[in-house]
Amino acid sequence: MEENGGDGFMEQKPKKHKGKHDKPKPWDDPSIDHWKVEKFDPSWNDGGLLEVSSFSTLFPRYREKYLQDAWPIVKQALKEYGISCELNLVEGSMTVSTTRKTRDPYIIVKARDLIKLLSRSVPAPQAIKILNDEMQCDIIKIGNLVRNEKRFVKRRQHLIGPNSSTLKAIEILTGCYVLVQILLMKRELGKNPALANENWDRFLPKFKKKNVKQKKVKSKEKKPYTPFPPPQPPSKEDLLLESGEYFLSDKKKFEKKWQEKQEKQAEKTAEKKRKREEAFIPPKELSKKAASQDSTKSVEDDKSEVAAIAMSIKRKSKELWKQKAIDDVKAESYVAVPEKLQNKKSRRSSLSLVVTEDED
Repeated sequence: MEENGGDGFMEQKPKKHKGKHDKPKPWDDPSIDHWKVEKFDPSWNDGGLLEVSSFSTLFPRYREKYLQDAWPIVKQALKEYGISCELNLVEGSMTVSTTRKTRDPYIIVKARDLIKLLSRSVPAPQAIKILNDEMQCDIIKIGNLVRNEKRFVKRRQHLIGPNSSTLKAIEILTGCYVLVQILLMKRELGKNPALANENWDRFLPKFKKKNVKQKKVKSKEKKPYTPFPPPQPPSKEDLLLESGEYFLSDKKKFEKKWQEKQEKQAEKTAEKKRKREEAFIPPKELSKKAASQDSTKSVEDDKSEVAAIAMSIKRKSKELWKQKAIDDVKAESYVAVPEKLQNKKSRRSSLSLVVTEDED
């Protein structure tokens, strides 16, 4: 109760909550760290997993010996979480899978990252740390970031630094383990005295070359240096002022545009007409000398053709006469006949010949 200026008393109303369920929650406590990742408790999943999940990855040949030596450590680390692992040296693969003892459903994903890191030349003690809930990893492929190989090698060396000093500085600043895979492979091969004088191409990864057409950079001609800036290009208004069109009325501007349009149309129609008339233009006449040469050539050709035709006709006529002579052979000519009869027949034949000639 409060006194209101001595005139009376005023009751104080209790504060109302805005929402129906606006009540203090047990997790709204400043002492609780909401960013803390709690460790998985197997009691949260007593029944285990219903299905078997498995992942496998391949590893290069040069990692075979190291993985064979470090595999007991990896197997022991995965056994604590109920994950089974297998190293297949024949196929060159690593496989992880869940078992009946597996309780954490996300641990199989962590195991998958573990075998990926082992295949990427990460040491086993560093790779096993990925099984912790607070640890994460990322594999960044830098081989395709730069097309030029020489430039890529220089930038990779800048990332590594002399004696890996840049990598160590990045690890200190970020608190992460950083590894450049190609560098570690060459270091391991260099430690082996048997491979010191041999070619390492069979151990190093081979990347497919992509024939990408690179754009040729056009070299610009260097202009002579002048301390003065280039002149400013005239604007549309300046050009209109120079030509005098700026002061024209709208009607005159329209008339000018219409006239320009008509001129363009006339040019196009004339061009089309010229193209149509080209088909009706007669060919150019030859000069007298050229015409006489062509005529003599044609006459000679005609004469040679006529002579060839005449020769062929003569040859064919001779062949016909020979054939007729063979067909018209009479037996009477080979039989002995009295002279009187022979004379009479000859006269008759001569008379018949004369008559036929007169009739013709």
